Amino acid sequence: MRPFQYTRPDSLTHASQLSGDDGAMLIAGATNLVDLMKLQVETPDHLVDVNPLGMAEIEDTDDGGLRIGALATNTATANHARVRSDYPVLARAILAGATQQLRNRATMGGNLCQRTRCYYFTKPEQPCNKREPGSGCGAIDGIARLHAVLGTSDQCIATYPGDMAVALSALGATVQIASADGGERSVSVRDFHLLPGDTPWRDNVLQPGEVIIAVMLPPPVEGRQSYRKVRERSSYAFALVSVAAIVAMEGDTIARADLAFGGLAHKPWHDPRLSDLLTGKAPSAALFDEAADLLLQEARGYGENDFKIPLARRTLAAVLAEATETEI
Repeated sequence: MRPFQYTRPDSLTHASQLSGDDGAMLIAGATNLVDLMKLQVETPDHLVDVNPLGMAEIEDTDDGGLRIGALATNTATANHARVRSDYPVLARAILAGATQQLRNRATMGGNLCQRTRCYYFTKPEQPCNKREPGSGCGAIDGIARLHAVLGTSDQCIATYPGDMAVALSALGATVQIASADGGERSVSVRDFHLLPGDTPWRDNVLQPGEVIIAVMLPPPVEGRQSYRKVRERSSYAFALVSVAAIVAMEGDTIARADLAFGGLAHKPWHDPRLSDLLTGKAPSAALFDEAADLLLQEARGYGENDFKIPLARRTLAAVLAEATETEI
């Protein structure tokens, strides 16, 4: 680990100003950043510790939703009474994501900003356009078992590794962001993370000097909420495929189907066409297969991860069958 300056700012404005400097990075729970610093994948000159700023409250909103401060830990969020009762898909995703010790430290804002666990990204001696632009993507013709099959580019096929953001995407949550000039903006979680395109080193929409201050959950909706994570072992591991689902029935037809997917792309994957296809239809194996066709129509495997395409199809069908109590 290289030497660095360490500062604990006394205000949000101060933190924004400091983090806007070249070589500066924000640190909260440090469950991802410190690991990358040890590997010398991240080499900040200046760490700005935002923990003194508070921002850990979990509060009801006037419209019946929930505001979760950026520094609320994953443990506090998953154990919160309203999250467990009104947003169980979020609690289940968080609990599927890491060990208790990590959840005790990891924060909402930091979790959203975690970086890929791609083998080539975490090995400085390997080519990686995300870590070193222009060096190439070693995974395309190399070790790609955990890698993306949707939204890839010839620059990067890494996946976003988190679980929490997949559930937030299904819920239609938004991210509140503050800047050094005192302004604020809100970004949908569905738009917060970026696909690699020609700029794979950009994971999300945050600009220099911007700080996540909260995650906003909309008022709860009717429906059955579930999170299914398929992984290579039953202990904590990154998803091969995961599905966050909020599905409501009205009589014999699907009245609501909000779906998001992990393990398939550089960001939590949300395809609004699936909701349009499923809503108003009677659940059946044929309908679930049609939804999978739509989801995966542009999917592409890279040899080692070809299995993800049929796995995503089966996982989606299983989640929908369970949510609608349909035999397939």
